[in-house]
Amino acid sequence: MAVAIPGIMGRMGKVLAQAIHEHDALTLAGGTVRPGSEFVGQDAGALILGRRCDAPIAASLSDLSSVSGLIDFTTPELLQSHLDWCVSAHVPAVIGTTGLNAEQKAAIGAAATQIAVVFAPNMSVGVNVMLQLLRVAAELVGEHSDIEVIEAHHRHKKDAPSGTAVRIGEVLADSMGWDLDDVAVYGREGITGERPHRQIGFETIRAGDVFGDHTVLFAADGERLEITHKASSRMTFATGAVRAMAWVQGKPPGLYGMDDVIGLD
Repeated sequence: MAVAIPGIMGRMGKVLAQAIHEHDALTLAGGTVRPGSEFVGQDAGALILGRRCDAPIAASLSDLSSVSGLIDFTTPELLQSHLDWCVSAHVPAVIGTTGLNAEQKAAIGAAATQIAVVFAPNMSVGVNVMLQLLRVAAELVGEHSDIEVIEAHHRHKKDAPSGTAVRIGEVLADSMGWDLDDVAVYGREGITGERPHRQIGFETIRAGDVFGDHTVLFAADGERLEITHKASSRMTFATGAVRAMAWVQGKPPGLYGMDDVIGLD
């Protein structure tokens, strides 16, 4: 299965290329960069892996050949064009792009009526296990706790809170029977008054080169429960995305998540 990577010379693109290279069932078909980039026409293998692998870098996905899947970790603005190309080429997509609005998420759903799409705000296997644990914790102690979500990422991350933090909030709210839009508080300042019980707070940290830390705090009178996931390398997300790409091969059109990929109920 030959996989294309939009934004292949970016931080995440390079790591994805390495992860594909190390996977037994996948090969690197090539990738794209901005038109006019100095990398157009060069071999991605030579630049990223240290040896040629017939994986050209192009200015457009339409300039690549023999592509059988796409992994996208680029930007919300580029998502629609990538989905359109996947639909026209009849190839599955793995979408790890974050910061999407409702319209962009709907576009993923629309594409999934024609091709197989794996979409998750975090491709880490550990994070998706964490989400499962949070469902259990929320059901057992959520009604008796104040719930806070704390996340930290590197200074270059453009969206806040992270897509993973938002997904955590959705899982918590759903488990509690709440509407996240009604109970979410994104940061606090000034005289905020006493904290109501039916609230999920979000705190965002942007600093240094933090790859991604997420902690959920269930604080009750006399005790605290904390569930934390910390990523120490971008390879954590790339490995999960590559696993999803191998898994989705041959699947019928539909919208899948990492819980499907790793077999969580």
